[in-house]
Amino acid sequence: VQLQASGGGLVQAGGSLRLSCAASRRTASNNGMGWFRQAPGKEREFVATIGWRGGDTYYAESVKGRFTVSRDNAKNTLYLQMNSLKPEDTAVYYCAVARGSVGTSKAELYQYWGQGTLVTVSS
Repeated sequence: VQLQASGGGLVQAGGSLRLSCAASRRTASNNGMGWFRQAPGKEREFVATIGWRGGDTYYAESVKGRFTVSRDNAKNTLYLQMNSLKPEDTAVYYCAVARGSVGTSKAELYQYWGQGTLVTVSS
């Protein structure tokens, strides 16, 4: 499975962006998916995850209430709506496909990763 993330860019603090992640084939529709991010000089961290049916979601505390993860299995696409962005949200955002059908915050349980899209939030 190949993943293509898009939608990143430069935005002012308080603004919004919507990231998309297109999967190359339908296999991803049966798996949990997630978003991770890596800021300059920092380790990769979990952001949000969603199960294969789309009903079960889980967020990092730092983004809860501001970010919303969703998916459209008919389009093999994962989304991340990011509102009320803060400078500390600046990072490269990666989408990934989990090994199982449920979402997870554990990076080691993901089998496919996208190339990343850069989000820069200015103060």
